[in-house]
Parts: sequence; C-alpha cells; structure tokens
Amino acid sequence: MKHLLIIVFSALILGGCASPTDQQLNFNPQADSNQVTIKEQKTLALTTTDVRTAQYLALVTKGEDKAMPIHAKQNARVALNKAMQSVLQSQGFVIVNKSDNSVDVELQEALVRVKSSTFSNQMDAKVTLKVTAETPAGKFVKTYSGSAKGDNSMGASNEQIEHMLNHVSKLVLNDIANDVELINYMQEKFQ
Repeated sequence: MKHLLIIVFSALILGGCASPTDQQLNFNPQADSNQVTIKEQKTLALTTTDVRTAQYLALVTKGEDKAMPIHAKQNARVALNKAMQSVLQSQGFVIVNKSDNSVDVELQEALVRVKSSTFSNQMDAKVTLKVTAETPAGKFVKTYSGSAKGDNSMGASNEQIEHMLNHVSKLVLNDIANDVELINYMQEKFQ
C-alpha cells in the first residue's frame, strides 16, 4: 500500500510538471483600411521571417529576480504574414507563390516589457518590421517601428498586454500600408 501511494504521488507531481500552465497572448496584428491603392494589378511573392532572438511577446518583471516570459497562442510569423497579405491585397496586389517581384517582411522586434510592483505596473511596447520590396532592377528597403508606454495602479492583465501589443502592431502596419514612397516604388518597378 505504501508503495502504491508513492507511485500515485509521483504521478501527480510529474503530471503537474508536464501540464501547460504558461499564460499566452493572442497576437492578432491588423491594419486599418489603407488609403493608398495601385492603379493596375501587380503580382508579387510575399515572405515573412521572424529574426527575433527571443520568441516570447511579453516579459513581466516582478522585483529584481523574477522575470516571466509570455508567448503567443499562435505563430507570430504566420499572424504577421496574414496581416501583410491583407494589406497588400487591399491595395490591389496579387500574391502568388513565385514572381520576379517580391516583398519580404522581417519581424525584428515585437515585445511588451512589463515592470510590475505591488501597487503599479509600467508597460513599454515596441514593434519593428523591416520591409524589402525587390525586383530584378533593384530593391527598396525600409524599417518601420512603433512604440507605446502605459502605466496603471493595478497589475497588468494579459488582455492589457495583448491590447498594447496589437495596438502598436496596427500602428506599424498602418505606416506600411500608407507609405506612398513604398507603394510608388512597387507600382513603378513591379511588372
């Protein structure tokens, strides 16, 4: 009987260690409707890469010793790719698998840093994307970045962190969607 209790207790402990208890964020980048569209349809191949060194989207620091990373529920690169597809298609571009025209979106940073104490928290969000529009005749490269800060007297909830991250992502995607210089380059150079 004693041996059976040890086995049951060990199974409960190991089962508790194996169960996923990590909090996760819903990363859902979207742009508002864009104001710039092209006159005639152009095809392009879209690729999205995630070059961040750390794959979490939030880092919650409590005191000086404890830091808890929070990851996304979905793949951040895939979510960003869907958002960019939506932006480009709404502008009149046709996305294909292979084309001499390409747009590469590089996710360089997407992070909300939360400094939490007993009575307050500070949130600092930053999103950085590098866009490369390339044709056989040359390429256009530009980095887009957005940030936001927030303070409140209560602890930061996952919903507040999600809201801030998605809001900053929207600002950056809007910058890309409404960048006349980028759109003009693609309209003139893409075949």
